[in-house]
Amino acid sequence: MTQGAGQGPEAERTATLRDFRVPAYVHETGPYGHSTHPGDVAPPHEEAYPEAYPEGYTPTERNLPVVNRGDTLQVSVDPTVVPQPVDGPGALFVVGDVHGYLDELVAALQEKGLIDSAGNWCAGTARLWFLGDFTDRGPDGIGVIDLVMRLSAEAAAAGGYCKALMGNHELLLIGAKRFGDTPVNSGAGTATFQAAWLLNGGQKTDMDRLQDHHLQWMARLDAMEAVDGHLLVHSDTTAYLDYGDSIEAVNDTVRETLTRNDADEVWDLFRKFTKRFSFRDEGGADHVRSLLDTYGGTRIVHGHSPIPYLLGEVGSEDGEDGGGPVVEGPHVYADGLAIAMDGGVTMAGKLLVQQLPLNI
Repeated sequence: MTQGAGQGPEAERTATLRDFRVPAYVHETGPYGHSTHPGDVAPPHEEAYPEAYPEGYTPTERNLPVVNRGDTLQVSVDPTVVPQPVDGPGALFVVGDVHGYLDELVAALQEKGLIDSAGNWCAGTARLWFLGDFTDRGPDGIGVIDLVMRLSAEAAAAGGYCKALMGNHELLLIGAKRFGDTPVNSGAGTATFQAAWLLNGGQKTDMDRLQDHHLQWMARLDAMEAVDGHLLVHSDTTAYLDYGDSIEAVNDTVRETLTRNDADEVWDLFRKFTKRFSFRDEGGADHVRSLLDTYGGTRIVHGHSPIPYLLGEVGSEDGEDGGGPVVEGPHVYADGLAIAMDGGVTMAGKLLVQQLPLNI
């Protein structure tokens, strides 16, 4: 699925744009159907922005509704060295949302013994899955993609693998590059991919360095995969059910949608991938079971929704008010059926790399 590529040219890093404003239509039904939540990608339309903002200003919604439930567990994990099995596949690792934070990614992979001090694969037959959202908000999204592509080739040569899923920000970047300012029907007024990408942390240096092989790589990413009893997806939503009743059908439908290159179809796909919190609120465990019953597996592992908001530990995005949210490890919830992996690196949280299974 992934192919090797060299690192891209070094580029000056830009300040991170962070915006978590979203229209109501991207949310699942429930008590929060008319609220805004962090991390969602918002198409710019007049209904969503009651006030006019100065040119170049990116609004940020800080005091957001959260749920602090008692049936959840945050797992603290000590640094480990990758175990090398005598026979069979190597250890399985997953990585949460990176969002352009290349330095943090390199440090996390080194801490887990997956890459060496030079940034090269050193984990032998280990298996590594990225859960999507490589770009936007952080300073070096293209550098992140280049690293993942290179590690894919190095891991395959060593008998392991490094693979990745498609996140909503991959769809957003593809759309911004392909369709630019072409109007699309957002379901709540006219929008454009370019405006939505800029509003939600799109980095000019990423767009300047984006090449055809990056676009081709992103467009071929799978939307979901089953590995060792874990159903890996990017978004905590049931919207995957709209695209097929098997993993193969969902992945084929997503790729075919991108191949047709219709702006409205891609926008609808992107919009559904932005939905979140389907596993968190009332009936969340049942929503997880509906996906597991359809696609297989005993647990869902996802990114997309930052753990600090799932836990109710909301701090300042800039690390103020006590130093920012505290994230020690993955978040297990929905009757133990869901594992959240977005540590909130964009809000001074933690970029998570976790070995599976979790023994809890």
